[in-house]
Amino acid sequence: MTSQWTPGRLGDLTGKRIIVTGATNGVGLATATALARAGARVILAVRNTALGAQRALEMGGDTVVAELDLADLGSVRAFPGRLDTLGVDEIDILINNAGTLTRQRWDTVDGFEATIATNLLGPFALTNLLLDRVRDQIINVGSEAHKSATLHLDDLHLRAHKWTVMGAYAASKLTVMLWGLELDRRLRAAGSPVVTQLTHPGWVDSNLPQLSGGPLMGIVQRGVKVVAGALANDKDAGAATTLYCISEPIPPGSYVGVDGRFGLRGGPVLIGRSALACDYAVAGRVVQFAEQETGTELLAARAGKR
Repeated sequence: MTSQWTPGRLGDLTGKRIIVTGATNGVGLATATALARAGARVILAVRNTALGAQRALEMGGDTVVAELDLADLGSVRAFPGRLDTLGVDEIDILINNAGTLTRQRWDTVDGFEATIATNLLGPFALTNLLLDRVRDQIINVGSEAHKSATLHLDDLHLRAHKWTVMGAYAASKLTVMLWGLELDRRLRAAGSPVVTQLTHPGWVDSNLPQLSGGPLMGIVQRGVKVVAGALANDKDAGAATTLYCISEPIPPGSYVGVDGRFGLRGGPVLIGRSALACDYAVAGRVVQFAEQETGTELLAARAGKR
């Protein structure tokens, strides 16, 4: 019987420069905190820089804050310049952790459906813009929700098809899984030293959406919280799947999730993905869509350039 994974497996990360998006709360905060405690220089890429500064002070270590709103391509395009201002010219690891599950449909300033904008298009553009600075690894946070998704390749913004909270979320996470599949393929084909993995943090209580809509929704939310307390991972356990990719010698392109039943909670392990999430033809179409919408090209830069 093997011992359970712990953050001690990270060892000494002094000198490593790591970006964590969405690092003010939940899994992102727990991920950034563990990395800072291991000695890494952690760049907290966050929308709310005041809260980011507070979080950086609380976690200590070598941490800096840079503004990033993944739902706004203008903010994404400005991010490399913000890194220059901070003196961050190279990145060892990019962790695309931030994501959203919206309560209602809305369009971003770029005219994108907000769920896919935040979960796919923003991280996709960010990765492409930073790729020539990344030296070692890109980790994208996916979800087991991808297995229940219906993907409308001709309508990924769900303008013609019915929009639902979980339908939009699951579809966006399936596109993240497919982007990760194609990113891994292209990195290997290019002979890049950079590797990429996908993760599923389990069902994390702290990341549950705050439902609105009157007293009934409040009762539902409290009920969900009670169930989550018994069945969900806490934020530290949720972060473990991402940290596992950094500490363990796992293959490029791996998908790391949790070992509990139904993917709800547990320690980090390699897991499988749906057949659709392994379809390179569909992955190519998702990447083509993301390139067209963001005006950025996957692997246009030379990854891991020395």
